[in-house]
Amino acid sequence: MPHDLPLITTIAAALSLATVLAFLAHRLRLPLIAGYLTAGIVIGPFTPGFVADPEIAQELAEIGVILLMFGTGLQFHPRDLLAVKHIAIPGALAGISAAALAGGGLALAMGWGMGAAVIYGLALSVASTVVLMRAMQDRDMVKTERGRIAMGWLVVEDLITVMALVLIPPLSGLLGGRGDQSLPFSELANVLGWTLVKLAAFVALMLVVGRRLIPSALHYTALTGQRELFRLSVLAIALGVAYGASAFFGVSFALGAFFAGMIMSGSTLSAQAMKDVLPLRDAFAVLFFVSVGMLANPAVLWLHPLPVLATIAIILSVKTTVAFLLTRALGQDRPTAATIAAALAQIGEFSFILIAMGTGLGILPSEARDYVVAGALVSIILNPFLFDLLDRRLGRA
Repeated sequence: MPHDLPLITTIAAALSLATVLAFLAHRLRLPLIAGYLTAGIVIGPFTPGFVADPEIAQELAEIGVILLMFGTGLQFHPRDLLAVKHIAIPGALAGISAAALAGGGLALAMGWGMGAAVIYGLALSVASTVVLMRAMQDRDMVKTERGRIAMGWLVVEDLITVMALVLIPPLSGLLGGRGDQSLPFSELANVLGWTLVKLAAFVALMLVVGRRLIPSALHYTALTGQRELFRLSVLAIALGVAYGASAFFGVSFALGAFFAGMIMSGSTLSAQAMKDVLPLRDAFAVLFFVSVGMLANPAVLWLHPLPVLATIAIILSVKTTVAFLLTRALGQDRPTAATIAAALAQIGEFSFILIAMGTGLGILPSEARDYVVAGALVSIILNPFLFDLLDRRLGRA
C-alpha cells in the first residue's frame, strides 16, 4: 500500500495501535508486550488491511535497541561486569553450546544440511537484550547481583554472536550456501584475528579515551545551563557511539550503546542523563516489539506446527535448564539461578539477524525464518508470565 509519508505513517500507526492493544492486554491481565506484538502482526505484511513499511519499522526498532542498551549501561560500571565474569563467561559459553546443539539437531531432523544446522542452532541460543532488560527494569533488578549476572551473560553472548556474524559470509560455501568451498585456512584465520583485534580496539578506546572524553563532554554542555543542549548531547553520544562501533569496529549497535552508557555512568550527571533519555527509550522500545510482530506469519502455526513447537521447546527448556544448573553449580542460590534461567528463556534481535543472513546466503531454507520468528514471538509473550510465576514462588518462599 503506497504512502506519501511512510515514516510518519509507520510511527503513527504503530504507536496508536500499540496503545490501544496494550490497554486491552492490561484489562485482560496480559503483559503489555502482548499488545505491542499483536499490533505488529495487525500492521504486518501477513495480515489483510493496512501494511506499515517494514524497513522503516526495523530502523526505528534499532533506535529502540540503542536507547535501551544505552540506558542500561548508565546503570552499570565496568567493575560490575568484571565482578561476575566467573559466572557470565562459562555460563554463556555452556548455554550457547547446549541450545545450538539442540537447535542443530532439530534442523538435521528436518532434513537440512550441516551448515543450516549450525546457524539455526546459533539463532536459538541468543537471548534478546531488549526483552531481558525490560523484565529486569520492571522489577528493579538492574543494579542487583542477579541483574549484573544476567547482563554480563548477555554481553558475552553478544560478543560471540558478533564473531559468528563476521565469520558466516566467508564460510558460506563450506556451510552449503553460495560461496567458495575451498577457502584457505589462512584467510579464515585472518578474518577471525581481525575481528578480535577490532573488538579489543573498541573496548580499549572506550575504556581509555571514552572514559575521559564522554564525561567531560557531558559536563561541558551542562555548564552552559541549557537543558536542551544537555539532552541533545546525551542522545548524540548514545547514537554516535553506537553507529561508530558498528561502522568502524564491526560491533553491534546494542553493544556500542551499552559501552557508551557504561562509560557515562562514571559522570556525576549520569542520573540526569538517564532521566532525559527515559521517555524516548520507552517509546522506541515499543516500536521494537511492534517490528518483531510485523515479521510474524501467523499461518506457520497451523501449516507447520511441529517444527514451531519443537523450536519453542528448545528456547524455553534447553536454555533455561542449562542456565539454572550451571548457575547453581557456580555457587549461586536458587532464586538467582531461577531468575537467570527465566531471563534467558527467549530469543530476539540477534536471532533475526542470523536467520536473515543464513537465508540470504542460501544456507538456510526460507521457512527457517518463519520458525524462528514464531519461536521468538511466543517466547517473548511467555517471558513475563515466567517472571510472574517466579515472583510468586519466591514470595511464598
